[in-house]
Amino acid sequence: MSQVKYHRIILKISGEALAGEKGTGIDPTVIKKLAHEIKLVHDMGVQIGVVCGGGNMWRGETGAKLGMERAQADYMGMLATIMNGLALQDGLETAGVPTRLQTSISMRQVAEPYIRRVAISHMEKNRVVIFGGGTGNPYFSTDTTAALRAAEINSDVILMAKNGVDGVYTADPNLDPSAKKFAELTQLDMISKGLQVMDRTASSLSMDTHIPLIVFNVNTPGNIKRVVEGENIGTIIRGDK
Repeated sequence: MSQVKYHRIILKISGEALAGEKGTGIDPTVIKKLAHEIKLVHDMGVQIGVVCGGGNMWRGETGAKLGMERAQADYMGMLATIMNGLALQDGLETAGVPTRLQTSISMRQVAEPYIRRVAISHMEKNRVVIFGGGTGNPYFSTDTTAALRAAEINSDVILMAKNGVDGVYTADPNLDPSAKKFAELTQLDMISKGLQVMDRTASSLSMDTHIPLIVFNVNTPGNIKRVVEGENIGTIIRGDK
């Protein structure tokens, strides 16, 4: 473990990353590759918690804009994250990585209910814990879930795995060729500059708990391992003011 910088991590994976090039749904090939990348880190003895987004299936904000009641639309989004969690769990177990799926919404036939101390116990026993269902409350994003779970399990870092984006830029690099990449920021910088990395609730929580965030491209093979080993890829957002 001497080469490992972060010993307990929260890995935040967007729903879009699970969809691959299709943009929607779940791509089994992407799940298989991602499971391999997580296994590389798991085999190093790193304790891993995973939070999946649900944007490849459904977004509560989108439903609300279409006239749905916001809380109802958000609950649909929570269920989408659980579907993604089940898919990732299957990929990891197939790769030989022991897992537990915990959900903030009770569905005992497919997952354990989220209990903080049980989650920590699983991680200490070298099981990857996948957190599904968001916070269990409407109006909160899975970014906030990642920040909350990281604080609850005393994570060393939040790894924000992005789909094809290798860090935080001054503007969208796909639209603005002059956009410059930040090597390092603080949470307050991110809020004041209006950078759309995570929502303000998640940023504020990370700032209060002093947990750093690293934004990196998950599509590059070996990147999760490189980040865990402390290699300077992506953008690090310090968990302070």
